Amino acid sequence: MKRVYLDYAATTPCDPEVIKAIEPYFFDKFGNPSSIHAEGQEAKKAIEDSRQTLATFLGAKPEEIIFTSGGTESNNFAIEGVAFALQNKGNHIITTAIEHHAVAEPAKFLEKRGFKVTFVGVDKYGLVDLIDIKQAITDKTILISVMHANNEIGTIQPIEEIGKIARESDIYFHSDAVQTVGHIPVNVNELGVDLLSLSAHKFYGPKGIGALYIRKGTRIERFLHGGDQERGRRASTHNTPGIVGLAKAIEICQSKMTDETKFQVLLRDRIIKGIQDKISEVYLNGHPTKRLPNNVNFSIKYIEGESILLNLDMLGIAASTGSACTSSSLEPSHVLLAIGLSPEIAHGSLRLTLGRWIEEQDIDYLLEHLPVVVEKLRAMSPLYEKK
Repeated sequence: MKRVYLDYAATTPCDPEVIKAIEPYFFDKFGNPSSIHAEGQEAKKAIEDSRQTLATFLGAKPEEIIFTSGGTESNNFAIEGVAFALQNKGNHIITTAIEHHAVAEPAKFLEKRGFKVTFVGVDKYGLVDLIDIKQAITDKTILISVMHANNEIGTIQPIEEIGKIARESDIYFHSDAVQTVGHIPVNVNELGVDLLSLSAHKFYGPKGIGALYIRKGTRIERFLHGGDQERGRRASTHNTPGIVGLAKAIEICQSKMTDETKFQVLLRDRIIKGIQDKISEVYLNGHPTKRLPNNVNFSIKYIEGESILLNLDMLGIAASTGSACTSSSLEPSHVLLAIGLSPEIAHGSLRLTLGRWIEEQDIDYLLEHLPVVVEKLRAMSPLYEKK
């Protein structure tokens, strides 16, 4: 059966060039980079070269890059690390109502330990209002954390403007850029962030490796205690193959990004128009233009998203209803509720995300089968009356 993978926001396959770059570090170049012998120093050089590659891509200094196990660790490190480092200065954190759970849960964790968190709302497109950010600031605010782009609905936030607000108020600013790094330009100086999280498996690198950008001079408590790896900020033996793979993946993304973005926008807009033309009572979630080039998210009335996914999967189409981290939950998406959808409408969401190996014929296949699936499911729904 033909398979069409439309869930690139959940994870991406490793680029073959990444696998080729990684392979030697499992056997021929396996040394521990903390060791002083030749094998160890060979691995250490690979790590530092990779650090330079990522730093150059982000517009950062190499010493500002800390390698982690992925986006979740990077987000936890940034939020808890800053909170505990600055708890004598203040105890207030500002974030948004549509953050990934890897940001929302650390914030809730800190609430239980005496910190105060303001979850700023968003408009119907998922955009945060700059005035709301400004009004949320108090003399106890120590951190603002706003994701670069939403993982479910694809809306891109005004990070540069929020960065200016943070700088003017002398507040650290963190952004979860897991969905944007490797897909759209991300420069830490242009964005005005002090901390930025990323994860390799979202841009054709291996799973289990990510990074946290920490601007020089930022006060932050170490997250993992043990050895003195990563300049004493993140203990644990380095994942050398993963780090090499991350750097190779970002190198490839840098060379392909312009062309990939143009092609994905064409396919994305074709999907949006095709669904709106072929299916009645569907609603595009997220901003119509300020959105990721590879993201489509619709709410389809009268049917459950899970039923759509199961039927599409039987036809060879892989999609999702939202975040892969919570797709097994029976609760409606907190993101869709935050943009004003009712629980009933939110339950009928479908997320389609594009990637490097999607072709036009895959979109043809989707637009041929999705309307049939929707019609079949609606015919079984007691809520649907055929117009």
